Amino acid sequence: MAEVGKFEPEQDIEKKIEETRQKFNNEYVQGQESDKYDSRDVDRLQKDDALVEAYLTWRLYSVDDALKMIDDSFLWRKEFGLNDLTESSIPKWMFETGAVFLHGYDKEGNKLFWFKVKLHTKDAKTSMDKKKYVAFWLERYAKREPGMPLTVVFDMADSGISNIDMDFVKYVINCFKVYYPKFLSKMIIVDMPWILNAAWKIVRTWLGPEAISKLKFASKNEIQTFIGPEYLPPHMGGTDPFKYSYPPLPDDDFQTPMCENGPIVSEDDNESKDFESDSKELESSFSSEVAIEPKKGWFW
Repeated sequence: MAEVGKFEPEQDIEKKIEETRQKFNNEYVQGQESDKYDSRDVDRLQKDDALVEAYLTWRLYSVDDALKMIDDSFLWRKEFGLNDLTESSIPKWMFETGAVFLHGYDKEGNKLFWFKVKLHTKDAKTSMDKKKYVAFWLERYAKREPGMPLTVVFDMADSGISNIDMDFVKYVINCFKVYYPKFLSKMIIVDMPWILNAAWKIVRTWLGPEAISKLKFASKNEIQTFIGPEYLPPHMGGTDPFKYSYPPLPDDDFQTPMCENGPIVSEDDNESKDFESDSKELESSFSSEVAIEPKKGWFW
């Protein structure tokens, strides 16, 4: 994952975009099996300058490095069936747990992608479904807010060793490191228990030295450096009344107009939040359900 921001003259960018397309077609498409990639991804690469530039920017304008990233990304998209992944193709119980969801904005106006770690337990049987679930959210966001980065929040409150699956954490990192270029604004680890320090030292190595600046550790007293209280839950010292429930998907504020300090909240949005605050707390009901029927829980 390269640190974005290196300046390239516009004419050079245009040349590298065209070079990337030509080399991808000559070296990765021609002479290969016709179904190696999803043809819709290949077509988009040929038509969408912003997509090609995103790969180039993320790889510091190295065409060869960008091509390797495109290849890895397209193979993954084909394996996971990203272009055909819908809400109905994901097991309903995954949405019901509320372990992963999009909601709110940070102080820079970036959408928040929440991972409630205490609701996760490692289980190889659901590994692929979990990964597709994360991919579903990322792809949905990419289509609805193209070019807008995300801030990932790992809520570590009340979590422990049993809640950590390093393979899954590595997958989440790769989603931003390889599959979705220029997508990550920052990754915030909130209230990390000391017993997990060693695990997150490993995570640092996966991010790479050029991306360490995107990894932030914060206590519940420090999190407001990055996120205002209006988008933080009460256990983080916030005032957000949002309570996750499903259905529907809790992302109706995607198209909220933006200002310098984040989204402009309308009266309708406030009414929606009031409704959400009156809904049942899935988290507590999920915990009791797990004790009775573990197979329906979210296993990380």
